[in-house]
Amino acid sequence: MAGNEKQFKSAFDSLHALAYFAPEVDAALTGIGLRPGRMPYFAGRSAAMGPVGPEIVAATFYNFNPEVVARVIPRAWTLATPEQVLEARLDGVDKVLTRLLGDDTLKGEEVAEAAELAREATAGCTGEGRALYAAHTALPWPEQPHLALWHALTLVREYRGDGHVAALVLNGLSGVEAVVTHVATGHGFTTDAAKLTRGWSDEQWAAAEAGLTDRGLLDAEGALTEAGVALRDRIEVATEAAATGPWDHLGPEKTARLEALCRDLTRQAVAAGAFPDGVFARQRR
Repeated sequence: MAGNEKQFKSAFDSLHALAYFAPEVDAALTGIGLRPGRMPYFAGRSAAMGPVGPEIVAATFYNFNPEVVARVIPRAWTLATPEQVLEARLDGVDKVLTRLLGDDTLKGEEVAEAAELAREATAGCTGEGRALYAAHTALPWPEQPHLALWHALTLVREYRGDGHVAALVLNGLSGVEAVVTHVATGHGFTTDAAKLTRGWSDEQWAAAEAGLTDRGLLDAEGALTEAGVALRDRIEVATEAAATGPWDHLGPEKTARLEALCRDLTRQAVAAGAFPDGVFARQRR
């Protein structure tokens, strides 16, 4: 099984998530008519579900401000069809991976091997109760190895994410409370980046902090209390327990090989500027 959340993000998730910071992806999506700003992200990630409304996007994405989602969804579907969005998104991913990793790497044996292993891992995923993952399983597999790898990691990421949402619900955290407590762990976004990317105002953030303090999960300085740490630990344990499918299917040796391959690719991408400075509390390695 892949390791904890930090290991998962550094080895696998970053290769998928870099698309959300890539000007090539934004350019591809605005090039088909989407408006600059938040629309490319929300439309790009939800398009696999079809022309869904803001309620479904907010529910499945979970820790984004529903008010912000509603400003761009469903308007996005009046500007481009989900099929156009998906095609443009993949075109942008192709361009950004080419910029960050180079043709020689993308055409090399390691990427082809990683794509094969990652695709094999997805055979261990199941769709029950996992809306975003299930929607992406209906998409065709790209032929080029680097795009097949990205698609496979997208499937694994959404599979894990759907399970994480279930863990958050089970442990009684709302969307804004989930991101506030995650920032407080020191392993994800900075506070400013979390507010900006997730769309929460200073007032909404402060209200969530106050509620979490009243519940004994944050202290007066906004740090996790012992109870808060225990809660986040329970959430991670539950997330890990729900995410074992692809790694159990792949087996320990192949999983370790895929992790090593993806970690090397991630390091190369990060060194080439995949993520802007100041977004994460700790740099991805």
